[in-house]
Amino acid sequence: MEAINVYGIALVPVVMAMVELLKRVGIPKKFSPIVAIILGILAGFYYLAPDDPPKAIFLGIVVGLSAIGLFSGAKNTIENLGGNSNSNYHKVKPVRKRPGSH
Repeated sequence: MEAINVYGIALVPVVMAMVELLKRVGIPKKFSPIVAIILGILAGFYYLAPDDPPKAIFLGIVVGLSAIGLFSGAKNTIENLGGNSNSNYHKVKPVRKRPGSH
């Protein structure tokens, strides 16, 4: 089986941008991974392997999942660098003594 070429890898940010555009148009964020995979499969059929359906599906799923991972990684990095992390489980909370305990 052939490896995914440079043009296939270039589809990852394209799929990511299309998903972001669709989110801004109004699709719920929770459907964005499914939309990314569907767009990846469509790109697989149209661009990566138009004559080989199993290969098109496989490479399309790879492109879609890569777009999801790229978005998630970038989002987590930006949140951690900006200090907007929602990870309250790392913070130590002081223990309060109950009244009457010594």
